[in-house]
Amino acid sequence: MSNTLNRQMPIFLSALIICAINLTTSSNVAAQSAGYPNKPIKLIAPVAAGGGLDNIARALAERMSKSIGQTIIVDNMGGGGGSIASQSVAKAAPDGYTLMVAYVGTHGTNPAVRKLPYDAIKDFTPIGMIGATPNALIINPDLPIKNFKEFVEYAKKNPDKLSYGSAGPGTLTHLGMEQLKLAAGISMVHVPYRGVGPAYTDLLAGQTQAMLPTLFAAVPYLNTNRVRGLAITGSKRNPAAPNIPTFKELGYSGFDGQQWYGLVGPANLPPAVVQKLNAELNKALALPDFSEKMASEALTLMPMSPQQFEVYIKEDIARWKKVAKERNIELE
Repeated sequence: MSNTLNRQMPIFLSALIICAINLTTSSNVAAQSAGYPNKPIKLIAPVAAGGGLDNIARALAERMSKSIGQTIIVDNMGGGGGSIASQSVAKAAPDGYTLMVAYVGTHGTNPAVRKLPYDAIKDFTPIGMIGATPNALIINPDLPIKNFKEFVEYAKKNPDKLSYGSAGPGTLTHLGMEQLKLAAGISMVHVPYRGVGPAYTDLLAGQTQAMLPTLFAAVPYLNTNRVRGLAITGSKRNPAAPNIPTFKELGYSGFDGQQWYGLVGPANLPPAVVQKLNAELNKALALPDFSEKMASEALTLMPMSPQQFEVYIKEDIARWKKVAKERNIELE
């Protein structure tokens, strides 16, 4: 009997030590969460300074800083299509002091078509959605096409004679058009560029005939009639271009892909920290001046709970994985 007890004693003591460590860790996390935040927060923007995402990050940081009572510093970390920033955040301490503005590239299209140094689901804690801008099907106005129906008819009569530009392989501007080709039964040539700027240059010059950029990026060209808008993604028309119908209106379901932005942190953020950040984020989204600024970016605000945002991310990845599989798109 004594020998049995002697053998079991180390196991019992080990269990007690592990339990004590877990309790201590939980107590420390709870204590830290209760006083959160007590120092500046770093908000990583996974792009170079300038542009839509950077503007959103800075506008959000400014308003949340005032409300939360601590400075939120925007740190631009571009490169690798957002993978460098994403990997950095995934490895950060889960204490709420390193956050990131995730977007459709980091947590939607890239996970669907590339092998990444991070897991878009397991390595992050979803905090909340910021909003989204739809993508717009635009064409060179010199084409003898006035609406979406004529576009499909023209493409079917002229297979592979139309080409479309994208911001690069595997981007939303690429996968969205591949989704359209499947749904409409048309064949077009894909011309990838290193970014949306060069793609616009060739579209305006007539070197390519179509593109599916964000509505925000397209608005200046639409307003000056340098491109013609035929359809937009999303569930309803956008105030920035009220005359352009949705794909849904035109009889094409499933075109819900948008350029979206949301707030995430490393995996295993304490629930109390997540709830506080979600509440502060949604408070910022409700501010009239923030809403007005985002409207100028053609961004529709979409406040969500952390759980709703997690579902949204998973569904977006699944959507683009399906398109990538059907079109045999897999990138290194």
